[in-house]
Amino acid sequence: MSQQQLGRRPLRADRTTPPQPGGTGETARFVGWLGSLGCAAAGYGVFQFLFGVLPGSLGGEPARYLIAGVSGIGTGVAAWLAAALVRARGAADPARTLVRVPPAAESPAPGPLPEVFAAAYSTLAAKATVVDDPVRGRLTGWSHSLSESGPLRPTSVGTAYGLHIVLGLGMPDGRLRTGDLVDTLWRLRLPDGGWSARSQGAEARPEVTALVLGALARAGVSGERLAEEVERCTDGFTSARDRAGRESTHVLTTVLRGLLRAAPDAAVLPPLRDALADGAIGDARREHLRCWGYRLDPPYGLPSALHTAQAVVALDRAAGVLGEDEAVRATREDGVRWLLTCADAPHHRCQDLRDLREEVRRPRTDDPSRHEVLNVRHFTASWVVRALMTPGAREVAAQDGLLEAWRERLDGAAAAVWAGQTDGIWSWGPDSGELRQPLWMTYQGLSALRAHAVWMYRPEQ
Repeated sequence: MSQQQLGRRPLRADRTTPPQPGGTGETARFVGWLGSLGCAAAGYGVFQFLFGVLPGSLGGEPARYLIAGVSGIGTGVAAWLAAALVRARGAADPARTLVRVPPAAESPAPGPLPEVFAAAYSTLAAKATVVDDPVRGRLTGWSHSLSESGPLRPTSVGTAYGLHIVLGLGMPDGRLRTGDLVDTLWRLRLPDGGWSARSQGAEARPEVTALVLGALARAGVSGERLAEEVERCTDGFTSARDRAGRESTHVLTTVLRGLLRAAPDAAVLPPLRDALADGAIGDARREHLRCWGYRLDPPYGLPSALHTAQAVVALDRAAGVLGEDEAVRATREDGVRWLLTCADAPHHRCQDLRDLREEVRRPRTDDPSRHEVLNVRHFTASWVVRALMTPGAREVAAQDGLLEAWRERLDGAAAAVWAGQTDGIWSWGPDSGELRQPLWMTYQGLSALRAHAVWMYRPEQ
């Protein structure tokens, strides 16, 4: 996004004050009128006029021709000299040159991003539902997708992402109230504590619980009120109790990001950070740099820009809260370098930006022979934008002399994010039916564009 879209344009050098009455402006208009006739045409016009009005008694027809001809020639020469004088003065004093400035330049219009934000807010306000539940009370929020039809009931995931969007956009009016959304998330808590996705049933899952806790913490809920749920989330997120979750890059990074918001002093955070760093793999196709696949334990899966970006974001945030040792920092920086080595082009349509799907399969506690399957879709371009905008990513690019590559890949990913929205809402694809406009995708798109705009803003000096 250009600086002109984000700030005020610098004053153009050729924009001047209006001409003063009786000065160069009026002279220019008069000479312009003469010039529109042409010097010769002006002289001929004077000749014709005088020849027609001079009386015949003046000395006969030869005298009339003489007087009218001399006057016409004089007028033409005078017009030519006046025009030359005005041009010379304008060249000598360009600050006084009259320039017509288009109306749009006189009052620069805002860039398109505020319009996208306003449209997104209006859509969220229109799509929010209010349900009076006989057990849980009044629920205000959103279902999983903005494109769902029929009787809608707010869900934990949809309302948590909706709360994140509202907090990111601000609240220009009272159509959406943070307090109502916070109360709804508490009321959607499961009977035994925690939260789960709609497809996961009545058993709390750490990635959803951490998502909700992060949204509540961002909305200002105190750490004391969150403490019990944080403890329940961390107690259940162990290799013994949730092996599939601990081995999933997506699940572990989601839990880590949520707990960094909700409980930055939690004892479980350093071990989670270390487990994420230890799950990196080397990629022989990209200079043996470390990156991430969809799993943190064998089989790791193929190197993935999506999961590498998720890991870089989580490790960078953890570094800001917990600090990091040399080994963890080296792994995180390798992940940044891996993202910068993408050789595919153009960068707004490269292979690293392909959206991905994955499944998180867990044994059901009521019947271990059967599995709960969570289908996860990933907006890859938004994650790459967020990873490349981490403070550590730019430091790596500057140290390695890769700022140009960093800017190209960042701008390409941001362009891909921008291209996916319509009036501030992102759609997954035509094959998704009623789930084609998931709240999480709009949240990720808006947050990526907002962060990119803030990062690239350069006030005029």
